[in-house]
Amino acid sequence: MRAVADMITYYGWSDVVALYNDDDNSRNGVTALGDELEERRCRISYKAVLPLDVVISSPVEIIEELIKIRGMESRVIVVNTFPNTGNMIFKEAERLGMMEKGYVWIATTWLTSLLDSKYPLDNRLFNGVLTLRLHTPDSRKKRDFAARWKNKLSNNNKTIGLNVYGLYAYDTVWIIARAVKALLEAGGNLTFSNHANLGSLKGEALNLSALSKFDQGSLLLDYIVHTKMSGLTGPVQFHLDRSMLHPSYDIINLVDHGVHQIGYWSNYSGLSIVPPESFYSKSPNRSSSNQHLNSVTWPGGTSITPRGWVFRNNGRRLRIGVPDRASFKDFVSRVNGSSNEVQGYCIDVFEAAVKLLSYPVPHEFIFFGDGLTNPNYNELVKKVTTGVDFDAVVGDIAIVTRRTKIVDYTQPYIESGLVVVAPVTRLNENPWAFLRPFTLPMWGVTASFFVIVGAAIWILEHRINDEFRGPPRRQIITILWFTFSTMFFSHRETTVSTLGRMVLLIWLFVVLIITSSYTASLTSILTVQQLNSPIKGVDTLISSSGRIGFQVGSFAENYMTEELNIARSRLVPLASPEEYANALQNGTVAAIVDERPYVDLFLSDYCKFAIRGQEFTRCGWGFAFPRDSPLAVDMSTAILGLSETGELQKIHDRWLSKSNCSSPHGSQSGDSEQLNVHSFWGMFLVVGIVCLVALFIHFFKIIHDFCKYTPEVVEEEAIPSPKRSRLTKLQTFLAFVDEKEEETQRRLKRKRHNNLSMNANTISRSASRRSI
Repeated sequence: MRAVADMITYYGWSDVVALYNDDDNSRNGVTALGDELEERRCRISYKAVLPLDVVISSPVEIIEELIKIRGMESRVIVVNTFPNTGNMIFKEAERLGMMEKGYVWIATTWLTSLLDSKYPLDNRLFNGVLTLRLHTPDSRKKRDFAARWKNKLSNNNKTIGLNVYGLYAYDTVWIIARAVKALLEAGGNLTFSNHANLGSLKGEALNLSALSKFDQGSLLLDYIVHTKMSGLTGPVQFHLDRSMLHPSYDIINLVDHGVHQIGYWSNYSGLSIVPPESFYSKSPNRSSSNQHLNSVTWPGGTSITPRGWVFRNNGRRLRIGVPDRASFKDFVSRVNGSSNEVQGYCIDVFEAAVKLLSYPVPHEFIFFGDGLTNPNYNELVKKVTTGVDFDAVVGDIAIVTRRTKIVDYTQPYIESGLVVVAPVTRLNENPWAFLRPFTLPMWGVTASFFVIVGAAIWILEHRINDEFRGPPRRQIITILWFTFSTMFFSHRETTVSTLGRMVLLIWLFVVLIITSSYTASLTSILTVQQLNSPIKGVDTLISSSGRIGFQVGSFAENYMTEELNIARSRLVPLASPEEYANALQNGTVAAIVDERPYVDLFLSDYCKFAIRGQEFTRCGWGFAFPRDSPLAVDMSTAILGLSETGELQKIHDRWLSKSNCSSPHGSQSGDSEQLNVHSFWGMFLVVGIVCLVALFIHFFKIIHDFCKYTPEVVEEEAIPSPKRSRLTKLQTFLAFVDEKEEETQRRLKRKRHNNLSMNANTISRSASRRSI
């Protein structure tokens, strides 16, 4: 039964029907199958019990059960009976049209026993059936035995077939013989004694008192369990629990022209297309990707794997529960007050997916709720689990953990998640919005460096550049012009010194980066709606004490209390978009927490609010079906098909893509990112260092020139005071610094010329005196 369960899982079926006789062996087999299927999230949906194989003589009971099965959803039928009953089942199934396309029949080993025993069968009755045979490895010993069997038991070219149970019976005799031999060799005796309990039983037909008990039975059993030999069926050995060492099966597909083996099964390697003994020397690998079977010819002659289920042929439509909403009716709503006509985004998605299925799905919609308030969606989903109220639920049903434990969802057809909505103000409506790219410290530091760089340029150029001389007003204008002209990359004819050029180049590089960042930030502010609110997201909402609104019937209430630990006293239920807007405007709630699709629809009509922060949960909406429903799988595939073709987006645009606001702002966080000093402090540091180095070089040169070229004071006090001397030197130094360098050079030349003239006159007078 584990092999049968693996086959059912391999082909993707989930529901099966079991046909079996009412005896211990058949019942226990079906019970074991049910346990194996349950471990794989599958089930036996119906058990058809037939009379004992030895007493069943009429197909009446078989026909009754087959007619019941024909009207059920499951088309996978497991037959665990004996040859007589099994043969009758397939005769009646063929007559009732149950061997056609869409059905799956799996027979246990009774069918291969008939085939191997050369039992006369009508192969047409079993076309497409899957069955199993106990696997016995090919060996010379088995081939020799089969040859002897055929030679000795042939009768007029008719041979009694040797099935696998015959091989096991042969090996069983040898197991007992070996155990008895071992018992005798160990000194045991073959003695028997009367059984007291049997002696007290009396019956007219049974002479039970004549039975006796083998005295060394437990010892003989121990020898049997510890058998280790090679027989016709392969290696014979038992585990401590007396189970076989490596049980395995051949998987057989019956077709018109005979028997087709599609693979093997073993408890070691699972399903495979090579003999299982080839895996015993390797590590076991039961992963789904390692399970393989060859192609199958199914009932009806098709090679396409049957779906394994159909809708019940009882004329009943699928009962689809839909929420009778009081708000957000674009998702689900009644049509003009009708009792069963529904419209909306969710309904259109469902109907479009149903059209993509390869089979019809007759259904009807049934409303849940009174239409005055939104229903409780947890209660709606629970209605699917009863199997009485609804067969499925369609609508704006969020896929949350609590619900997935009781129902199966389809693939999400729209993304969702909880978000925070709060009132906002638009920051870029301020006439001073152009100042917002920089923080106040950034503006201050930038302005300061304009002054610092201007001062450095003035100091470096004052003595050598005519444009940096003249009245103070003119010099200030020149400084500002030089520093600010770098912002506009002006080409100036005025030349500056090497040090000044170095400072300007570094400053130009910094200005380029700052202006480009400023331009990008300002463009973002002016082109994207920037919003402001004290609520920045769910974290600030949790830490605050303000009240929080939520939609009636939504899972948001439980999520906030159980997951976010928000006090229930802070929560305010709201029933409609109008109540949302009123509560936010009059301050009844500080914010609202709801699912993204509702919020997007709300913000399309109310423009004074916006989403704050990001979605803090991730989920989606799907359609709910009972657990292990095959329709949920097919609908998921259909929804993916809608998404790939673009039809899903078209339905979304038809119902939900509308806005009465001038510009979308629902997705903005409202926090414009300002540029601060920390982002640029490195560049400002470089500019400062360059300015300091340039000034140091400049002052060193000035001091050097001052010491070398300073003119002597022509007239000094006869005995000047030290204080007067220091003051005179300071005034002389400042005058030297303020003096244009060309003037200094001209004075130096005049001094040198005067000195040369004086020296010449002195030499001339000296020569005249010597001549006199």
